[in-house]
Amino acid sequence: MQVKVLGCSGGIGGNLRTTSLLVDDDILIDAGTGVGDLSIEQMAKIDHVFLTHSHLDHIACLPLMLDTVAGLRQTPVTIHALPETLHALKTHIFNWIIWPDFSVVPSETSPLMRYAEVGVGQAIALGMRSITPLPANHTVPAVGYWLDSGASSMVFTGDTTTCDALWEQVNRIENLKYVLIETAFGNDEMVLAKTSKHLCPSLLFQELSKLQRSAHIYITHLKPGEGGEIMYQIEQSSEHAALRGLQNMQLFRL
Repeated sequence: MQVKVLGCSGGIGGNLRTTSLLVDDDILIDAGTGVGDLSIEQMAKIDHVFLTHSHLDHIACLPLMLDTVAGLRQTPVTIHALPETLHALKTHIFNWIIWPDFSVVPSETSPLMRYAEVGVGQAIALGMRSITPLPANHTVPAVGYWLDSGASSMVFTGDTTTCDALWEQVNRIENLKYVLIETAFGNDEMVLAKTSKHLCPSLLFQELSKLQRSAHIYITHLKPGEGGEIMYQIEQSSEHAALRGLQNMQLFRL
């Protein structure tokens, strides 16, 4: 299993892209603006999209990608997400007002996309690969994802603040190799981080103290224009100086 970071920023501007991970060549984890850097041929290979939640920075390119590949696919793209996230897509995006309802286009019997509900802890097997939704604590219903190749695993937290249930499950992963965890704000914006249910360095350290397994840890979802300061605050902790910021186009092998 290979994971390529298409976008890992909390916003856009210059070379910043919002959240999306390409797994091998057929799976997306979230569909932020990073998807727009794929070629049309690459987009046409996407069979599965796993969404963490309904916020725009994580779904922005999904409608456009589907429209782009509409004439290039013979089978529907499966959108995996919590029931509440799927409801948000149906109500607010694929509603014929913002965008066509591709679950019935070109026909109800042969649509461009189909919806598949996920549940926390319920693994989805795709060949030899396993993808399992993990608990998250955000302002809307949300999950993270555990990607398991069999040889090793990656945990992507998605957007979350303090979440004991997440670490309870992560600590059971025997072949854990990578943890990608958000830190959207600096410590000077801790009140905003708590209100918007994100992490800042101080809250990040509290969360990582719950991790009982060894893993390479990468920081994602940094606020545009403040990434350097946020990483500086993280690196000032000798205990967490080895934490690295996630980069666009970074590759992970599981």
